[in-house]
Amino acid sequence: MITQDAPIFGLLLACLALVFHTARMDRFAGFYKYVPALLLAYFLPAILNSTGVISAGEDSNLYYVASRYLLPASLLMFCLSIDVKGIINLGPKALIMFFAATFGIIIGGPAALWLIGQIRPDVFGGDSADALWRGLSTIAGSWIGGGANQTALKEIAQAQDDQFSVMIIVDVFVANLWMPFLLIGAGSSAAIDKRLKADSSAVDALKKKVEQYQDSIARIPTFNDLMVLLGVIFLMVGAAHFLGDAISGGIATAFDHTLENNPSSPVRFLSSLKSHFFWLVFLATGIGVSLSFTPMKTYEGAGASKLASVFLYILVATIGAKMDIGELIHSWERYWPVILIGLLWMLVHVVVLLVVAKLIRAPFFFVAVGSQANVGGAASAPIVASAFSPALAPVGVLLAVLGYAVGTVGAVICMELMRYLSGGG
Repeated sequence: MITQDAPIFGLLLACLALVFHTARMDRFAGFYKYVPALLLAYFLPAILNSTGVISAGEDSNLYYVASRYLLPASLLMFCLSIDVKGIINLGPKALIMFFAATFGIIIGGPAALWLIGQIRPDVFGGDSADALWRGLSTIAGSWIGGGANQTALKEIAQAQDDQFSVMIIVDVFVANLWMPFLLIGAGSSAAIDKRLKADSSAVDALKKKVEQYQDSIARIPTFNDLMVLLGVIFLMVGAAHFLGDAISGGIATAFDHTLENNPSSPVRFLSSLKSHFFWLVFLATGIGVSLSFTPMKTYEGAGASKLASVFLYILVATIGAKMDIGELIHSWERYWPVILIGLLWMLVHVVVLLVVAKLIRAPFFFVAVGSQANVGGAASAPIVASAFSPALAPVGVLLAVLGYAVGTVGAVICMELMRYLSGGG
């Protein structure tokens, strides 16, 4: 078993190299038609971790570095070529599908809890300290916003530490099962859109416009181009970290002071604003959009989005390296009622998405990105968006930021519904 980050990182990059080398070979064309390269970039590291070849667990810093340094840099570079007008022209369907995804999670938790409760009444638990709804509310926080919202719900619902650990397993298990379906769907989006009778013209127009702009300014990057690009981008990443620390620290102090004097204050529902990661993503996105109105936009021609994709795929590989398939199977045997609630919960989320998409004829791109902007957040929404086209990654970024903003409030509504069903008042 390899536990050192350096050789693990080398193996992850080798996996990515293998995937993209074979993706351009004619003999594998049929395979990659149905299995996106992005999916393999996720699963090959997962197989290495699950079979004991590598161990990229809690002691590894690879995911932390990728998510805190490479992810914001990637968001900044993707946003350099952002077409603000084109995104506005996508119309209301993108927002409708995002909030449909949120609604599916809000009602999915109570529905799944009620259904399993008909078989196992002990899953209710009233208002007891170890009532299941307390732990499940943290999953709602994660699936509507992200890790910061999940932590906020742990505090609000007063979930116990051992219960919270189980919920993290369920969260990872179900979310890791759902994301591959979205990536596979991205490869068959045209056929899915046909079944949904969807009008994808606005998405196609945005994709085409951005790609045409990228082609029009494309040039062979010089050494100076790369140094200026990386220098400016990582300077902005540093600025986002610095400002994020200052803002989150100031808000945390204000929140703690307010709650100390009034524990029931409504500000507790906005506690995700204390998260440094939230502000890091928000600031990186805002700075990237701002740079798109400056001469830095021309560095798209020097390969900014390609470099952003490299960083994003490294992040995907580090996410996959954390997945242990064997542990997930073991967790099923031990926690099957809770995992079954999670699976049913996700099923309700998916059904709501598809029904709404069918009613408004929304393209599958909005379904996938709206879902992942909720369930995965800023770390994976642009990944799913770029599976359709790297030109569409900024759409995933912007929706993910919206997910952070509404995450805690939506999760609290879900929590109260589950609490009521459990007899907790």
